[in-house]
Amino acid sequence: MAEVKLMTLDPGHFHASLIQKEMYPNVSKRVDVYAPLGPDLIEHLGRIARFNLRPDNPTAWELEIHCSPDFMARMLEQRPGNVVVLSGRNRGKIDHIKASIAAGLNVLADKPWIIASTDLPQLEAALDAADRRGLVAYDIMTERYEITSILQRELVNDADTFGAPVPGAAQEPGVYMESVHHIMKTVAGVPSLRPLSFFDIHQQGEGLSDVGTHLVDLVQWVLFPDQALDYRRDLQVLSGRHWPTVISRAEFQRVTGEAAFPEYLAEFVKGDRLEYFCNNQVYYTLRGVHTKLDVLWKWEAPAGAGDTHLAIFRGTKSRIEIRQSKPENYRPEIYVIPNNAAGKREVQAALSRKIERLQASYPGITLEDQGAQIRITIPDRYRVGHEAHFAQVTNRFFEYLKAPQTMPAWEKPNMLAKHYVSTRGVELSREGK
Repeated sequence: MAEVKLMTLDPGHFHASLIQKEMYPNVSKRVDVYAPLGPDLIEHLGRIARFNLRPDNPTAWELEIHCSPDFMARMLEQRPGNVVVLSGRNRGKIDHIKASIAAGLNVLADKPWIIASTDLPQLEAALDAADRRGLVAYDIMTERYEITSILQRELVNDADTFGAPVPGAAQEPGVYMESVHHIMKTVAGVPSLRPLSFFDIHQQGEGLSDVGTHLVDLVQWVLFPDQALDYRRDLQVLSGRHWPTVISRAEFQRVTGEAAFPEYLAEFVKGDRLEYFCNNQVYYTLRGVHTKLDVLWKWEAPAGAGDTHLAIFRGTKSRIEIRQSKPENYRPEIYVIPNNAAGKREVQAALSRKIERLQASYPGITLEDQGAQIRITIPDRYRVGHEAHFAQVTNRFFEYLKAPQTMPAWEKPNMLAKHYVSTRGVELSREGK
């Protein structure tokens, strides 16, 4: 296709800038930014400037800034590019996606695309419209590019190592995941200010409907690779609950730069503290496999730590686990735990064969027998980090731009399935079910 020209629309989240942490072949270095004048835009420009000014492998982006309250209308009228990049402002994001597609523009949008199940028809309509027009509308699922997630998927789908998925039950589900994020963090080495809208769950969504989409995506991506799911038939969301992380006024000022809570958060302010309903648990079945997800937001990670991820898949022969806590030095590691001592020899032999095959794609991965469990040792060159995954996703998107027909057919129905779980789980949380 012709040269790719990016247009960044209302960058309300730092993920918009991470798309530009690297340069790409056949992508114009000029990027047009359409947004209202405000702190979100200033933060975005600062991040891009730091990428351009860094001493090692600096980028060379040139930004054309269009500031006005009618930024969306201006972008659709002027259309200096052919790809719209969206991140942040979750409520109403689907309207911007639909309007962009209707204008003949491709879309690369951060999660989530919707935060209410009532918007599922709009999501489906947007994806259908992109198909009809030969456009690419793609969401930024970075966790598919994490090496431990890739290896977990491979091992879960190796019947000799894993067996078949265990359906499980409420007390011991077949799949359990826990994701811990932190409100106060640094990005590209700089403390990251959160926009005020980040704390508005009516605008941002709760934890499950936002970052939780990654977990829902991983469950279906690992258990049923390259298979189309029907959320009406394959999924049953059984229960959900939510609870707040309490933030003091001083903490709020530190992470936003604002001394006072905005008026639209008044319903969540108790005295001098904000109750930020960002923690969720959802319990559902996916093709009969009982699944439980915990999406948690804490204030700030301890020194030397960061966001953490736990993923447990239970099979008839073994469990495949990703752990990322203090024993792993807060680095994700993958383990295979045979279900019993008697079956360990068989599982280990099968695992050795599987790892040998995987070495064709990932040279250097090996096994470490730790007694009751086996750890997969992963060379550092595959541990590129969360921020680097954005370039990997973006490069995949560019591949689809060259040949839209190569996008897998399962992406669209599984996008609907993912957002059904994330939105319905939050709704059950609010209903107290």
